[in-house]
Amino acid sequence: MLVITIESNKRTHFIDITDRIQKQITGAGITSGFCIVFVPHTTAAVTINENADPDVPRDMDSLLDGLIPWEGGYRHVEGNSAAHMKASLVGASELVIIEKGRLVLGTWQSIFFCEFDGPRTRKVYVQIVSNPDRQS
Repeated sequence: MLVITIESNKRTHFIDITDRIQKQITGAGITSGFCIVFVPHTTAAVTINENADPDVPRDMDSLLDGLIPWEGGYRHVEGNSAAHMKASLVGASELVIIEKGRLVLGTWQSIFFCEFDGPRTRKVYVQIVSNPDRQS
């Protein structure tokens, strides 16, 4: 298992981690298989979405804030209930195919670490599973 350290600098921050994950796959020499990307935090998440237009993460943030406002009369005493709910809604993991040594993503897709309670230092776990029958 690989561990990637993420530094966020805002309360809500969508950070493209695709290149960091690809670097680990390339370094491991994996040509075929899949990887699991897992965020072990209750106020952070991971998702796959467009990275060509910076307005997409901004729109995602705006929508989530509209659905789950920061001030909502929540009972959780730490004051970060909205972050917990957003993380649950987005999800803690993604599964991505590896083929010919590359993550199989659409033209505009990237893997985003989603910080909802920053700024913080976080961990992302990446488990790479090779397909030994397809390795070159």
